[in-house]
Amino acid sequence: MFDLTAEIYHDADKAREHLEAIHWPHGPFCPHCGNANPERITKLAGKSTRPGVYKCNECRQPFSVTVGTVFERSKIPLNKWVLASHLYASSKKGMSAHQLHRMLGVTYKTAWFMAHRIREAMKEDTKSSGPLGGEGKTIEADETYIGKRDVPYVSPQRKGRPFIKKGKSGGAQKRTVVALVERGGSVRSFHVEHATKATVRDILVRNADRKSTLYTDESNLYPITGLEFATHDTVKHSAKEYVRGIVHTNTIENVFSVFKRGMIGVYQHCGEAHLHRYLAEFDFRYNRRAALKISDAERAADLLRMARDKRLTYRRIGETSLA
Repeated sequence: MFDLTAEIYHDADKAREHLEAIHWPHGPFCPHCGNANPERITKLAGKSTRPGVYKCNECRQPFSVTVGTVFERSKIPLNKWVLASHLYASSKKGMSAHQLHRMLGVTYKTAWFMAHRIREAMKEDTKSSGPLGGEGKTIEADETYIGKRDVPYVSPQRKGRPFIKKGKSGGAQKRTVVALVERGGSVRSFHVEHATKATVRDILVRNADRKSTLYTDESNLYPITGLEFATHDTVKHSAKEYVRGIVHTNTIENVFSVFKRGMIGVYQHCGEAHLHRYLAEFDFRYNRRAALKISDAERAADLLRMARDKRLTYRRIGETSLA
């Protein structure tokens, strides 16, 4: 249960100890050279030394638990980082930077940057976790369209002619998201420039085991790639068919529902260059949802643990561009 009065949310030293317990369960290790020998690591305790600083006697470098994490070199107290991480891990549809700035007592600019660093920490390592699905398992795939493109999409069929806004363009001028979900398992979402048979196939074969059963709607993006999977069945939404026995795409539709409620109702605006981080945020929470018996505290601890080996500087995020 979330206890807002807990010391880790109000005392920077307690927050640091909490972070050390998560990152160093067997004692401190040097992020510079990897030394974990307790006899070759010294905790510095001088009057002018910041709390929680250690020195590695192998590489002679000082370090703390935040080195090599998204919290590195931040002047924001660690207790505010820990509280912000818990809020983002436990808020099903997200939390706006304005809300965070009011709750933490930091500037809006600081809160916005904190939120993006937290989303960077939420990013899953899909290479180490392997593909979704497998023999006897089911994958649902679908695409959705949200918001307006920052840069209008020009179809190759225009043969170099400029884009001219005329009439309704449907989803062509909206941001495209393709997602895969394993029933009872995890989801992976991707922001793509345009959903084509080639881009959808690339996402599927890289992220889904081809021994899986694949369920999609009647979109013409999937039939050819579907032949590479154990089974491929579709439901015809245009004919108001949404379920046929166990064949449906309701799981992925539910994922999109929560995502859109958060993006429209909470965040309201998101630069297209940052959309991939928002997708990582919603994927992180779905993959650790309450239905999998994961509590808010466990989800928050996972987030703090995943903050290691990731950095996001303000310059990097400020220079983000689709160009």
